[in-house]
Amino acid sequence: MSNVKWVKLTVDMFDDEKIRLIEQMPEADTILIIWIKLLAQAGKTNASGYIYLSENIPYTDEMLATIFNRPISTVRLALKTFKDFGMINIDDQSFISIANWEKHQNEEGLARIREQTRKRVAKHREKKQLESPKQDVTLHETLRNATDIDKELDIDKDIDKDIDKEYKRHKYEICDMNLAELLFSKIKENNPSHKEPNLEKWANDFRLIRERDKRTEEQIRYLINWSQEHHFWHTNILSPAKLRKQFDKLVMQVKSEKTNKQSKVVPIKQDDDKRDYGF
Repeated sequence: MSNVKWVKLTVDMFDDEKIRLIEQMPEADTILIIWIKLLAQAGKTNASGYIYLSENIPYTDEMLATIFNRPISTVRLALKTFKDFGMINIDDQSFISIANWEKHQNEEGLARIREQTRKRVAKHREKKQLESPKQDVTLHETLRNATDIDKELDIDKDIDKDIDKEYKRHKYEICDMNLAELLFSKIKENNPSHKEPNLEKWANDFRLIRERDKRTEEQIRYLINWSQEHHFWHTNILSPAKLRKQFDKLVMQVKSEKTNKQSKVVPIKQDDDKRDYGF
């Protein structure tokens, strides 16, 4: 598998056929603002399009309804719509991620989204002035939501700064993706039917191991190879998150086994004798 290439594309959201279909739905305006909020939230999370409260806690429908200040039923409808249209992915652990996240990483694209949404809202307002006050409740609710959207889409400087920061830096390095691909290839050697994971999330997990846990790429690579050749650990280390959790225990076992080999006067492989990888 080739390395990930970061490509910035201009996004014209309202030319997308999926968005056009959403625009025909009764709750279109609220669903669209939830979509924009999801994009902004993904930028704040800074995890390759993933949206979560913390690395171990995914957002629930109720959490998003609170954060977005929208009815839980509408949030659920929006998430179901986005998932059905392939706009988001929701994994087995309920973590939400934006599909094709790279295409959304463009400041000009988001500026267009804001501007075009404002124009749509302006049309709603104009229509509201022409409509009879006896219009049904559904229309009034839609127009009220449109006014809310107009207020919310005023460019907030703090949010824009977060988005700018997100778009100007990569979440992980090529070495992190290489480690993700290495682990997956080793797992496949042991179990050819193993399902392919989200390698971008794995790469971001390896970034956390390097940056937050202060592990070197060489140390991580060593433990990947060692664990996948171990009679016990190869069935337990099946993700970077698991490797991270068990990292210290693995290091201690590596040291213990090396010590036992030396005490038994068993010849040490030349490669093992050269370096200890900082363990």
